[in-house]
Amino acid sequence: MKVIFLKDVPRVGRRNDVKDVNDGYASNFLFPKKFAEPATPKALAQLEAKKNSVLLDNKIQEELILKSLADIKNIVVNISGKANDKGHLFSAIHKKEIIESLKTNHKAEITEDFIVLDKPLKEVGEFEIGVEIKHHKSSFKVIITKA
Repeated sequence: MKVIFLKDVPRVGRRNDVKDVNDGYASNFLFPKKFAEPATPKALAQLEAKKNSVLLDNKIQEELILKSLADIKNIVVNISGKANDKGHLFSAIHKKEIIESLKTNHKAEITEDFIVLDKPLKEVGEFEIGVEIKHHKSSFKVIITKA
């Protein structure tokens, strides 16, 4: 019997998969626990429409991400901090301070998860900060000056 899986069933099928299973297994286990439904033409059409909708949403999200990353490329963030004569900051600049500056000065909404920063910035100077959303990458400049 052909069924459409509504939930993931280990070693049998994943959500939205259409597979052939034994009639007894489907009617005694999958259907009562609402893990699957029969693959009727109407249900298959609904599944296909749902998949097309998800693909369209994903495509729109990808376009928005690419546009946002292109806009971020031109941003220059200026942050000032107390530093000694050699240019070493007394307190490091973390992702949180960079994001706050982006929000207040450039109205850019980025979370800490997307900023690629191995370690906090501890010196005065100009730095290239990476941004990675899904598999797309971009960067912007951070200029740290002595206060």
